[in-house]
This record gives sequence, C-alpha cells and structure tokens, in this order.
Amino acid sequence: MSLVAFSFLPVCLPFALMVGGWYLGRDKTTSVPQKATWLSLGLLMLFLITLPVSYFFADAWQYAKWLRHAWLNQIMLGLVAIMGWVLITFSKNYMTGQANLHRYYRWLILTLASVGITVTTNHLVIFWLGWLCISLSLNNLLTFYPDRPRAILAAHKKFILARIAELALLTSFVLLYQQHQTLYISTILNALTEQSNAGLALHWQDQTAACLIAFAALIKCAQLPFHGWLIQVVESPTPVSALLHAGVINLGGYMLLLFAPLVAQSSVAIWILLVIAGLSTLISALVMTTRISVKVRLAWSTSAQMGLMLIEFALGLYELVLLHLLAHSFYKAYSFLNSGNAVNDTLRLSLSKAAAKKETPSGKVWCFAIVFSIASVTLVRTVFGFEGAFSTWWLFALALTLLIIQWTACEHAPSTVYTLTVGVFLCVIYAILKIAMEYTLPVPMTQRIAAFSLADIWAMTLFTLLFVLNALLHYQPHWAVMRRLSTVLFAGLYIDEWFTRAVLKIWPVILPARAKDQNKAPTTLNLPENF
Repeated sequence: MSLVAFSFLPVCLPFALMVGGWYLGRDKTTSVPQKATWLSLGLLMLFLITLPVSYFFADAWQYAKWLRHAWLNQIMLGLVAIMGWVLITFSKNYMTGQANLHRYYRWLILTLASVGITVTTNHLVIFWLGWLCISLSLNNLLTFYPDRPRAILAAHKKFILARIAELALLTSFVLLYQQHQTLYISTILNALTEQSNAGLALHWQDQTAACLIAFAALIKCAQLPFHGWLIQVVESPTPVSALLHAGVINLGGYMLLLFAPLVAQSSVAIWILLVIAGLSTLISALVMTTRISVKVRLAWSTSAQMGLMLIEFALGLYELVLLHLLAHSFYKAYSFLNSGNAVNDTLRLSLSKAAAKKETPSGKVWCFAIVFSIASVTLVRTVFGFEGAFSTWWLFALALTLLIIQWTACEHAPSTVYTLTVGVFLCVIYAILKIAMEYTLPVPMTQRIAAFSLADIWAMTLFTLLFVLNALLHYQPHWAVMRRLSTVLFAGLYIDEWFTRAVLKIWPVILPARAKDQNKAPTTLNLPENF
C-alpha cells in the first residue's frame, strides 16, 4: 500500500511548484534564485525517483478519476520538471542584478505549475483552468520589462488571442459535457473510441467540439495569421523565450494528442489543421531564411515547426507528434539559452571563410542526392513495415537531400561512402525513434491517413514547394522573381501588420514611452508605428 502511495508522489510536483512560486513571490531577499534552484532540482529528483515505481503501479493510478496516468502525461510532466530545472538554473546567473527578481521567479514557477496541472488532470474544468492560468502567468513574464513598447504590444496581442482560444476551448468542453454528461476526460474519450469502433458517426456537438479544439490548438501554436506576438516576444528575458518556445507553445500538440479519439474522427477539423498549419509551415519556414536576428529566426522556426507538428497529427502520425514535441522542446531550449554564443559562432565561421564559398551544385549532384535520399527512406520504410502517410518520409528525403548538397559544397567534402553511410544511419535512427514513441501513446493507431491519399498528396505538395523555393532562394538569389519574393518574405507577407491593425482598432493599447522620450507621457496606440 505504501508503494502505491509512493507512486502518487509525482502528482505533487505541480502543487509543490504552486506553493513554491507563492512563497518565493513574497520573498524579497537575495536568496530567491538559490531557493528556486534548489526547489527545481528537488522536484526533478523526486520525479526521476518515483517514475519507475509509478510504472509498476500504473493500474492503481487509473482509478484516480481526477488524474491521468498514461505515459503521455508522465512524459509531459517529466518535461516540465526538466525544463523547470534548466530554466531556473540558467536564470540564476542570467537575471543577476535585475530588479523585482521575486516577481520574475514567482510567475516563472507558477507558469510551470499551471502546465503541470494541465498535463496531469483528467477533468475538463481543471484542464481549462490550468490552460487559463498558463496564459495569465505567462503574460506577467512577457511584460517583465514594462518599458519596452514591442514587448507590451506583443503581450497585448497574445492576451487577446489567448482569450479567444480559451473561449473556443470552453465552448467545446460545454458541448462535450452536454453530449456525454460527464466532465471526466477519460470517460469521454472511451465513449468516443467505442463509438468509432462501432462505426457510428460523431454527433454534431462532438463535431463542433473537435473543430473548436483544433482552432484553439492553431492559436496556441502561433499559426498564421495568429503568429505575430510570437515573433515580438523576443523582447522578454531569454529564459522566458525559452520557456515559451520549448514548453508552453507545445501544449497545442499535447491537447490534440489527448483528444485524438475526438478530433481524428472529424474530417472538417483535420482539414482545418492541414490547410492552415500547412500554409503556416510553408510561409514561416521561408520567412525564417530571410531573417538575420538569431532570436527572430528561432521564433519563425517555432511557428514552422508547430505547423509541421499539427500536420503530422492530421495525418494520423501520433507517435511522430510526440517525438517532434520532445525534440523541439530540447532543441529550442538549447537554442534560445545559447543564442548569445550563436553570434560569436557566426562571426568565427565568417572569419574562417568556411561558409564564404557558395557554389551552385551541378545537376548531377542534385540527381544523385535526390535519388539516394528517396531510395534510402523507401528502403527503411519497407524494411520496418511502416504504413500510413508517405509525406513525412518524403519530407525526410528532401531534408536529407539538402544535407548531402551542403556537404558536397563544403571546402572539405566528406567521401561518398561516408555520405551514404550517414544517410542510411539517419533513416534507421528516425525509424527506431518512431517505433519507440508508439509504445508510449495510449491513442489507438486506427486513424492513420492512407499513403498517397488527398491529405497525403496535399502535404507532399507543400513540402516539395518549400524544398524548391528554399533551394532557389539560396542558390539563385539573383533572379528577379527571387529578389521580389525575398522582399515580400522579409516583410512576412505583411500578414501581422494587417492583423495588428485589426486588433488595435478593436482594443487599443497604451504603450510606454521610448527610451529617448522618457519625459513624455505614455500614449494610447490605435495603430502601430510606420503604418
């Protein structure tokens, strides 16, 4: 019995964070960073110690109606513990000398606590309240520097979009309750799974709820045209940017995985994801190539990566969504926390002239790279017996093609044998990771999109277009049409400017005076500057 109780200890993690955030927010001494670091390290060790025990007592957990004990929830909770420790430890030195440190740590820890509650609950009301608290806590972090106009404008747009997403999510939960007469997520999902197995169509309330959940996920994942705030929040402290890009924004993908038995049965919701997320991925990835600022490039990259993750879900590749979510979290956390060194790395690379040589690969090299990449992914996919959409394998083949092209353009290009070996090795690793993720998901794998179906062809078309345009922008920038396209992409297709106009007409925001105008009073902004 004591072991069963011991296995429940990881649930204490979000509540310990909540209490710790409240306590540290009241502590105005210089020991706040040290206390926060010890708190995050202690909770991480607690999670790692109790995780093996909870695995053996999984059945006992499932009787707790208010909690979910699937591996998906445990993985997300572990991600919260790891990211919390990394960000708080980094902040200990990064935020040294900043005013109001107690307020910073309070909202940072409360944001982590809200995420922890959201990913462990089995109750619709608690899920929604956790979702709301994440947004409100994060808003205080985004406005940590209240004298930065761009930060205030970004937080203002984020605040409005978050309320829209929460309203959509609340409406969907009300519809689910009316249809199933329960607030427990597991009960609703079990009923939907049985309904699907019986071949019954979704009721209109479930259909509407699925579309609203998909819409909320698009907003949470900063898909176009709801992306502008994500690009501008780089004005906040670097650890906050890392928290947002490596953790909070991934919750859209988690929510879709959680409600997969519902959303996957709605063709309307699936095509909403395919169209909006697909176009967002294409545009964001291309815009990213025109940016110089390290943080801004990373922000556009996040929008593109989140769009790709939503496409993977729409194609029924749930294990790939989880793999993408985890890989993106660790990659973006490292990229933002290391963004200061990225400038020095770029300067050293330029001085060494390792990247100065940019020759256009011959047609023979392109053909070799494309044929080898397609042959490799097709072989690995066949050997491992993967089914479903082919578009993600096509994307992997295109990425491998670009990698080979870049290698051949290097001053010290690797041998052909080395290139072939590494290419096949990467395909095998990709396949193994996909298989590993399948064992961690409770979602039934019966909703896969068939290979070369309309949805799969749509995704392959977008990936091919991205590949072609990216190659032309990189290797043929002197073409007149490429110069015009690069100009439009640098402006982000002006999408955010038009969206900002609409937002500020509906709800103007008071921006602080700029540094050179500190003696002037703040003014109410109806339209952004330079419009």
